[in-house]
Amino acid sequence: MAKKNTDKIVFDHIKVLDAGAKGVSVAKAPDGKVICIPNVVPGDVVDVQTFKKRKAYYEGKAIRFHEFSEHRTEPICEHFGVCGGCKWQNMKYSQQLYYKQNEVQNHLQRIGKVELPDFEPILGSEKQFFYRNKMEFGFSNARWLTKKEIDSTEDLGNRNALGFHIPKMWDKILDITKCHLQEDPSNAIRNEIRAFANEHHLEFFNPRLHEGLLRTLMIRTASTGEIMVLIQFFKEDKAKRELLLNFLANRFPEITSLQYVINGKPNDTIYDQKIELFKGREYILEEMEGLQFSINAKSFYQTNSAQAYELYKITREFAGLTGNEIVYDLYTGTGTIAQFVSKKAKKVIGVESVPEAILDAKANAKRNEITNCEFYVGDMKVVFNEHFIAQHGQPDVIITDPPRDGMHKDVVDQILKIAPEKIVYVSCNSATQARDLALIDEKYKVTRVRPVDMFPQTHHVENVVLLEKRK
Repeated sequence: MAKKNTDKIVFDHIKVLDAGAKGVSVAKAPDGKVICIPNVVPGDVVDVQTFKKRKAYYEGKAIRFHEFSEHRTEPICEHFGVCGGCKWQNMKYSQQLYYKQNEVQNHLQRIGKVELPDFEPILGSEKQFFYRNKMEFGFSNARWLTKKEIDSTEDLGNRNALGFHIPKMWDKILDITKCHLQEDPSNAIRNEIRAFANEHHLEFFNPRLHEGLLRTLMIRTASTGEIMVLIQFFKEDKAKRELLLNFLANRFPEITSLQYVINGKPNDTIYDQKIELFKGREYILEEMEGLQFSINAKSFYQTNSAQAYELYKITREFAGLTGNEIVYDLYTGTGTIAQFVSKKAKKVIGVESVPEAILDAKANAKRNEITNCEFYVGDMKVVFNEHFIAQHGQPDVIITDPPRDGMHKDVVDQILKIAPEKIVYVSCNSATQARDLALIDEKYKVTRVRPVDMFPQTHHVENVVLLEKRK
């Protein structure tokens, strides 16, 4: 039964039915509308207070638990429920995999509406915590206060924070004590930076007034043990900057690459900024099957190194290479997949729209002494003209790993014109992947599907699809 509560509705004894989009679970209200509820697990029975009413659904929060789901587990992170990073940490990992596989299947069936084979079981991640190789943290002089802190009568000290943005609040940073996503010394580096900055009165950034010194921190780690640290400063202050950077270099001599950027722009993106090297070299090295890949501050690299290796092995297996094939690798980035499959191919052509990434790809190929990979900068939807194909050869296999938005329709059209025997489609968004599969269904049949979990404790999932030309 529902009752009014200060113009908001409270629904009693609502059973959480399913995992929904973006890590939010869903239930049904007595009036038949969907209720979106965070921080609950399918199977929980809760009282829900709504705070938004839409035409087709409510948004609400659980205010009382009557029954706990059998799929529930105790979150290990002290920041769970406030930090929005690991929304499924209260759900058993086996159940996380179930819902991820289910999401991929639903997207491919309902959006793609194409004939599908039996799905291969989702490949879970061996590491369920401390698996990320890249973390970004924000500085703020007005940290987010938890309810416990607000209710406390103790002196809370200064309001400086170094941590994560509160979901949907661009100017609020949750101070993070221990994050369970990146291996040591990530937590130690972040906590030492915060302590040193507070001790020496270095100004934390004020995002509303756009003032302060310390803006963001990025930490990258590699399976080789190499570490990159980049600090973003809002303004020039050589004395304070060097004070902090020298402290870091001395406190953590294991840092391979210590860099900084001075960014006074309204936004904190660094891709249009000049990166300055303070100590070490400008990149760190990742390794996979004896291949080495350089990663600089702006490089894209799969954020779960161990699981990326598994993803690429599946991609290579799906391609079914014998050593005689010409392979085109679209959205090649720094050429990781291209080089990974190159020893099984006759020739690999990697194409990417970002010039800096192609420079990295060429440098990596040279470092790895790979001679059958070529890399080109170009807009995917225009680069594959007749001249390009004539120059580089008709591909037997196309591997495509586009961003979350999927492939541009013109890219799909170009692939259909080229008409390789096989397409291996790697996706981080099965909804846009399903849309693209529908566009090529006339010529290609889906013959294999395997989801891969790259991000435990979250709703995100990768998916690999093999398409073969219809006879």
